[in-house]
Amino acid sequence: MPVPKNQGLVARSLLREDAYRVLRDAIVDGTLAPGERLNDADLISWLGISRTPIREALARLEQAGLVQTKPGRFTIVSPLDDRETRNAQSVAAAMHELAVREAVPVLSGEELDLMRQANERFAVALRRGDVDGALAADDDFHQVAVTACANNVVRSVLEQVTPALRRVERLRFSSLTGRGSVEMHDEIIALCAAGDADGAALAARANWQTLAPLLDSATGDAAGGAWGLSS
Repeated sequence: MPVPKNQGLVARSLLREDAYRVLRDAIVDGTLAPGERLNDADLISWLGISRTPIREALARLEQAGLVQTKPGRFTIVSPLDDRETRNAQSVAAAMHELAVREAVPVLSGEELDLMRQANERFAVALRRGDVDGALAADDDFHQVAVTACANNVVRSVLEQVTPALRRVERLRFSSLTGRGSVEMHDEIIALCAAGDADGAALAARANWQTLAPLLDSATGDAAGGAWGLSS
């Protein structure tokens, strides 16, 4: 793999969580491309930490579907898999629906304001073409309900399935199709503020289901070799 120039990115004292986060983000933003081989020596040089936390991070990334490993042979960045991505989307939509339904009865005015502020940052980032900023703001928006619902199972499941969707979301937020999410977020906020748990939950589910057209597009692009996506 080509080693990025900013070697020693992770301090040696930091744990596997940091290695996981850096590798996950590099896969999501395309720094590490689908199909790219991940060599221990290169990763050690890049991240500046020992092999053990790197292997632990890779094992976690494999569980999330972002890398594939053949013991004793190779580790690669996973190609975008149509079926697995659709499965992740279905689970994420269901989990966010549940999170919002459980959160609405306990959401405070301050938490609603946090959702509004996150959506404002989201809209600004989209207008500027700032994909990373849009992803971060979108995370902040949805995280309010995930935190408020205090359901550890929901949080754990989302931590596992969300990374597999990030590469698709980058496409959505880099195009005009992402603009509709601002209005969908506004609808979720309004329903939450009105105490309509069922309506807000269904709106949250619908928001996550908007990835479906991009998955269809990705499948078509894969036939031409653009995505490296398998089905």
